[in-house]
Amino acid sequence: MDWNEFAPWGRLVADWAADYHRSVGERPVRARTRPGAILDALPASPPDTAQDMEDVFADFERIVMPGITHWQHPRFFAYFNSNTSPPSVLAEFLVAAIAPQCMLWQTSPAATEMETRMMDWLRQALDLPEGFAGVIQDSASSATLAAVLTMRERALDWTGNRTGLAGQARLRVYASSEVHSSIDRAIWIAGIGQDNLVRIPIAGPARGMDPRALEDAIARDRAAGLTPAGVILCVGGTGTGATDPVASCIDVAERHGLYTHVDAAWAGSAMICPEYRPMWDGVGRADSIVFNPHKWLGVQFDCSAHFLRNPGDLVRTLAISPEYLRTHGAEGIVNYSEWSIPLGRRFRALKLWFVIRAYGLDGLRQRLRNHIRWSEELHDRLAATDGFEIVTPPMWSLWTFRYAPDGVADLDALNLALVNAINDDGRIYLTQTRVDGNLVIRFQAGQFDTTREDVMMAHDVICEIARGLAP
Repeated sequence: MDWNEFAPWGRLVADWAADYHRSVGERPVRARTRPGAILDALPASPPDTAQDMEDVFADFERIVMPGITHWQHPRFFAYFNSNTSPPSVLAEFLVAAIAPQCMLWQTSPAATEMETRMMDWLRQALDLPEGFAGVIQDSASSATLAAVLTMRERALDWTGNRTGLAGQARLRVYASSEVHSSIDRAIWIAGIGQDNLVRIPIAGPARGMDPRALEDAIARDRAAGLTPAGVILCVGGTGTGATDPVASCIDVAERHGLYTHVDAAWAGSAMICPEYRPMWDGVGRADSIVFNPHKWLGVQFDCSAHFLRNPGDLVRTLAISPEYLRTHGAEGIVNYSEWSIPLGRRFRALKLWFVIRAYGLDGLRQRLRNHIRWSEELHDRLAATDGFEIVTPPMWSLWTFRYAPDGVADLDALNLALVNAINDDGRIYLTQTRVDGNLVIRFQAGQFDTTREDVMMAHDVICEIARGLAP
């Protein structure tokens, strides 16, 4: 294919994409292929000669699409949504076409300067204090790793990168049991070690970290000759929406001089709505904050907003500048590759610019408010339905339940059978988690184009399938 052939195919793909999104609700949400089916359908060896795009595209529909779980389905109520929207797709189309490598200011000044401006737009949308600066990371996992590396270096007086960790103080990082597994991975990769991730007990309906227990754990570690390095707080945890008391925990961290990172990967988007900000009161005193616009704001994956109260600490941890990466003759520039772990960087800010302008903050706020209101309505309906019990209350649009009819001894097995049967049915998609050791089913609404009718359908599907499993 050459560029003369590209335009007709581009129009075809645009039409295909529009048709797909208009009709995706008619498909089963989760892929129904057996393990290995896609692999078996792909030739074992690459072709030596060029093949017609007609054949390539036909095979895309024949081989690939049956194996896709439809994250843009309006009844995708599993995990957290990885969303998109028409303006975001258009922005990604343009980025793919111009294909810039945005590691330095000089390698694409527009990408760097737009990133600076878009992160400040998001800062204002969240009402974070002036002075916070931001960088777009690929995912919250990368932002958390960057934060853990920074707390490690600060605790080691900036010697870890230079001399290594052998012989250094044994560092401790504190988090609740509700944080995402990416925190564990960050601890591994940073060389701190799983045994030094201290799990603080949770308390209250929000299942947040107990600040008094945090204080006690830090004191015990100091008395034992260990070195506390940082605290990782959770706002809207993946399992149940668990949310730490941010202000109280930061009070403790500040007394001990510890670096604080707030993981609000999902729920941070809700903070564009002023009425939800009390849920992370005190966040403006955190050192590091992350949330994912690609989860709930209609921005294409990947786009993770990482805010820093003092970006100099992050740059001191990650920056490395050989001569071939230096920009001479330009003052006051930012090279965002010094703020992130990968050197290579995509032009992610363009899709933020397109989406925020296309919907406005008010349009985005209304979608989030709808999702939360509809989810709460479904919660109330299921809570009033015989045989069901609510396990954790709504945190934004996320809550958990289980089917608990009389006379069933093994509720874990019953609820696992229920969630599997629901997902095999294909009309909606849910996932399970554990709360206090018990298997429960999660529900969260957040697909960009979902409607009240889509959310309410979940009640009918859940009840219909549950009745078929009743003893």
